[in-house]
Amino acid sequence: MAIPSTFIDDLLGRCDIVDVVSDYISLQKKGGSYWGLCPFHGERTPSFHVVPDRQSYHCFGCGKGGGAISFVMEMEHLPFPEAVRVLSKRAGLEFPEEAADGQLHKKRERLLTLNREAARYFHSTLFAPEGKSALSYLQTRALSKGTITRFGLGFAPDQWDRLLLEMGKLGYEKQELIEVGLAVSGQKGRIYDRFRNRVIFPIIDVRGNVIGFGGRVLDHSEPKYLNSPDTFLFNKSQNLFALNLAKGTKGGRMILTEGYMDTIALYQAGFDCAIASLGTAFTPQHAQLLSRYTKEVIIAYDSDDAGVTAAKRAIPYLEKAGLKVKVLSMQGAKDPDEYIKTFGRESFLQLLDRSQEHTQYILAQIERKHNLKDDMQKIDFVREAAEVIASLASPVEREVYAGRISDTTGVQKDAILQEVTRAFKRTLSKAKKKQERQHLLPLQQAQPRARELRYENVRSAMAEEGILRLLMLDETLFHEITELSPERFSSPFLGKIFSILLKRHAENASIRLGALAEELSSEELSHLASILEKPEALSNGKQAMADYRATIEQEQMTKAGDSDEMLLLAARETYQKKKAWEM
Repeated sequence: MAIPSTFIDDLLGRCDIVDVVSDYISLQKKGGSYWGLCPFHGERTPSFHVVPDRQSYHCFGCGKGGGAISFVMEMEHLPFPEAVRVLSKRAGLEFPEEAADGQLHKKRERLLTLNREAARYFHSTLFAPEGKSALSYLQTRALSKGTITRFGLGFAPDQWDRLLLEMGKLGYEKQELIEVGLAVSGQKGRIYDRFRNRVIFPIIDVRGNVIGFGGRVLDHSEPKYLNSPDTFLFNKSQNLFALNLAKGTKGGRMILTEGYMDTIALYQAGFDCAIASLGTAFTPQHAQLLSRYTKEVIIAYDSDDAGVTAAKRAIPYLEKAGLKVKVLSMQGAKDPDEYIKTFGRESFLQLLDRSQEHTQYILAQIERKHNLKDDMQKIDFVREAAEVIASLASPVEREVYAGRISDTTGVQKDAILQEVTRAFKRTLSKAKKKQERQHLLPLQQAQPRARELRYENVRSAMAEEGILRLLMLDETLFHEITELSPERFSSPFLGKIFSILLKRHAENASIRLGALAEELSSEELSHLASILEKPEALSNGKQAMADYRATIEQEQMTKAGDSDEMLLLAARETYQKKKAWEM
């Protein structure tokens, strides 16, 4: 049974879109609306538009749009009922348990409980006789019992079905363990434990739920680290290890490490702001997630070539998410764990305070590749450095870094700035050409981004969009479309929206964008949000409605006329062939 529309209406009445969005990103008021950096894609200039009057949001960059419920769905990666549940708790409303998609919620809760029980089992096994080797390994890494307990570290025995048997005793089916990634189904149908003879690291989300696991081998097996696959509960590209702890830091910055042990070692040393990606390269989604909890990130990856490459890949994602980015340069140790053990906590703290701005770090890495005593390599270095400096938004930054390159190479600062200007113009030209390709024809601009929503008759679809826009902005105009049916719409998608609006209006249910999240896909909702962003003259809504209807009718008549003409041509061709045959 669906959640009652009356409850959804009440909920949306208590959850102002500006307040909901402000829980995740910073918004700046401009006129009667708000703008901010989009949380769904990286950008430097705000294109994310929140409109209080319509209780909607729309990004002019990536096209995402909707209302409060869909925003929570997108940000938290939740299905509709769970997003409603989150907002209900926020608004102090009692969620109608019996009315929601109870099966989905019960399934999620059961699988989360299964993960929690598995984590408890792994943790208890670590301190059992069979976990002696794993406990010894953690102790050699200088982890205290308190740290081990705080992170819930555990041990998976070297047996094929030990966890399956233990969870079976608690009433869980083998298929459920497969679903959360704790078990694997082999080629011959045999089901066995995914984690065997490994130290276990529970992965916990920001709400405190165990959503997955990581495991490190205790022998020379491969892979060295094994993580849960993406599941109903877990997506490694959208979660970060220890963020549940780091989100509460008062330090104003977070330390991004390459792995579990570096993060845990930093916590034990008193740094409560360390996080790590989960067996995957750092992604734009990770950067957007971090931007909700901090303004500055210090990258503390390993000092080897792989670590340098990974840092250079992560920097633009973090920068586009609006974060200040610095990079740690460690001498005498390959990672934070080793550095702290060798030089101590205070030395590492000083190292953090001396961390390089990301531009300085990238320029230093480029310099390492060139022998500046060789004139040709010096020229190559200046040109490559100029490309980096040209990407900086601030003229002051470009001036400062051009001066540093001048000091490093002995090349006149003016010459370097000329090279930077040339690089900047090349970048600008590429961006302009790309923009021109994206805006070749007005008809292309009018088409929805999602291919499956594309219009066959753009002129009719524009009028159909206008009717939807008028109805959603002024419900009194429903009296003007009593004879119009969804079948008259050229776009099946727009006809579907029209049908939903008619039904909801007849039931006295809300037709605001935020109330449609359950009935529309993310792509459909986003395009509807873009339709509402287009200007509309409500002062003469009746006439506008009549004009839109007239356009739809004209296009239908034109299409019908084209069809008749085609039939006449076909009949004429058949007749001519027949006459030729008779002759």
